[in-house]
Amino acid sequence: MTSKEKVAALRQKMQEENIDAFIVYSADPHMSEYLPDEWLERSWLSGFTGSAGFVVVTQDKAALWTDGRYFVQAPIELEGSDFELMKMGEEGVPEYTEWLKTEVKEGGTVAVNALATSNTNWTDLEDKVASKNIKVVDIPLLKEIWVDRTSDKTKNPVFVHPVERAGKSVSDKLAAIRKKMEEQEATFHIIASLDDVAWTLNLRGSDVDYNPVFLGYITLSKENATLYVDLEKLTDDAKKHLADSGVDARPYSDFFLNLKTVKDQKILISPNTNQAIFDTLKGSNQFIKAPVPGNLMKAQKNAAELEGFRTVMQRDGVAMVKFLYWLSQTAGKEPLTEYSISVKLRDFRAEGKNFVGESFGSIIGYKGNGAIVHYSPKQEGSKAVTNDGSILIDSGGQYLEGTTDITRTVALGAVTDGFKKDVTLVLKGLISLSMVKFPKGTRGVQLDAFARMPLWLQGKDYNHGTGHGVGSFMNVHEGPQNIRKDMNFQELLPGMVCSNEPGFYVENSYGIRHENLVAVQEVTSTSGATFYEFETLTICPFDRNIIIAEMLTEPERNWLNTYHQWCREKLENDLEGEVKDWFLEQVKPL
Repeated sequence: MTSKEKVAALRQKMQEENIDAFIVYSADPHMSEYLPDEWLERSWLSGFTGSAGFVVVTQDKAALWTDGRYFVQAPIELEGSDFELMKMGEEGVPEYTEWLKTEVKEGGTVAVNALATSNTNWTDLEDKVASKNIKVVDIPLLKEIWVDRTSDKTKNPVFVHPVERAGKSVSDKLAAIRKKMEEQEATFHIIASLDDVAWTLNLRGSDVDYNPVFLGYITLSKENATLYVDLEKLTDDAKKHLADSGVDARPYSDFFLNLKTVKDQKILISPNTNQAIFDTLKGSNQFIKAPVPGNLMKAQKNAAELEGFRTVMQRDGVAMVKFLYWLSQTAGKEPLTEYSISVKLRDFRAEGKNFVGESFGSIIGYKGNGAIVHYSPKQEGSKAVTNDGSILIDSGGQYLEGTTDITRTVALGAVTDGFKKDVTLVLKGLISLSMVKFPKGTRGVQLDAFARMPLWLQGKDYNHGTGHGVGSFMNVHEGPQNIRKDMNFQELLPGMVCSNEPGFYVENSYGIRHENLVAVQEVTSTSGATFYEFETLTICPFDRNIIIAEMLTEPERNWLNTYHQWCREKLENDLEGEVKDWFLEQVKPL
């Protein structure tokens, strides 16, 4: 079926059910970023494959809302469909709830699938359309239309993440969470987000691409802790680990059945939990809507986790240097595509100890494709790569000790002076953020401008965040912290790991992004204030051939030379032969 045919079938169902509009959010029951195939409903319906965005369909219109990361990609993927692109945040583009109020009649009905809709989105939608008496109902219309949908029946093992790497036992984590429950007067707690489930129980799995998590829910009271999971996936070690930690394991399919027995409880639950859970629990229970306490605990990496990051950054740096050398020697001499390059990069990482897999689908954007912020090449139709122009490489690995995420932009041949200038402006932004010192209480939004200022002074900007949280052998994107223009009241705290990734993009010409991971650490504390700074974790040189040294201030040049000297100290003993010779040239003082 084409997208047009799917929308037509959906509209027929809407007519049968007297539905005026149907919304498909990009979500699964756990509100995950990367979705199991059976929950790729928005992608299936519209053809748009980006990680962020949602669609609204009425009887005569269809629209997709997505953010600036996908303004180039979305029109390409939506071509030939019924969907109009709504560029979120752009002047003149309506909020979807305002659009709905103009398209749905007074007293009309909007349907969603509550199992794949967060309570936040549900309640916001209800509030925004109430002025027209529009009802919001739970009717999963795509169930009957997507008839060839298949669920993954594989039994990927759920295994123990040892305390030596986790840095904290399950018993200690449960005790800390229960203390937070007590402070909020909660008697019952539900954890539905997969990374929080895995972190809380020191378990890992592979049910979702790129993220070492497994499908599961946790319920927690003062006396009991229960994991709902496919019991056949638990290794013997995992079963013993749970039993020793005082955690009961029950079938995943029992979760909603057992929720129906929960009565007269004060339930601590994240508003980002799916609406079906709220609907099942409503009645005699009270909801305390607040972030999962373990989410902030997870974000503040302990000493063992930070050491794990440092360990894998060295391993990942070796893989990256070998890869960049190979690319510099191979482009233009052998047939290459963006996709074949991504496979080769994975192969280099796989040579490293304890490599588990990629932390996301590698973004390999050659020339104009580099301007598609989250472009991920497919095997079919992938662009040929030669020794001309530039290429943007954003990739990462999952290792048993930690997670990596790195971007480097390199020249494979002739590039313009304008490109080099933009490369240097973006690098100045990364360096500026790397060097910043900030007082306790600072939020990411207050630091975002440091990375953008060199571009702003030239009338340029980029349409994505500067930094996201990163997990410890966990999701490559995690909260609650970030560094971006949008207001986020979560302050940056010691132990938090973030990306530092400014960029600049010229549609159909090139994309530039530089990215290191950094960790928040305390630098000084006086009677007046406590100050933090960033520890740079990523170990890999920047392409010196496209940096205009004269554009760097003395402090910026000193930072870059010091960084490259540190890269040399960390990596040179693990390199040899021509790779090492090439590397030593790359890390020479600028």
